[in-house]
Amino acid sequence: MGKILVVDDQFGVRRLLFETFKEDHHEVKMAANGAEALQLLITFEPDLILMDMKMPGMNGIEALGQIRALNNQVDVIMMTAYGDTQNMEQAKELGILYYMGKPFDLFELRDRVREILKGA
Repeated sequence: MGKILVVDDQFGVRRLLFETFKEDHHEVKMAANGAEALQLLITFEPDLILMDMKMPGMNGIEALGQIRALNNQVDVIMMTAYGDTQNMEQAKELGILYYMGKPFDLFELRDRVREILKGA
């Protein structure tokens, strides 16, 4: 299966996604912010990143920009409770695969992840 990095400042969301994808037999790591995500990008080398848009310090767009500077190939799904069209456009320009609103449908997210990691 695939390697998934979950990046969200909300512990409950991180834990839910960790447990869900672990149950689906993926290798999963968690990061509470963009800085942690960048460290894990190098050491863990994920196939897919599930990242929150709104985080303290480095937001999702800033983190994504730095992720792309280090790895232009990793797949990214951006998640947010805020439908900010400017941020959505920036995220698309930085090559995200999907943009999911919060609260998200866990079954839909699982389907998307399964789709993306089919080849991994």
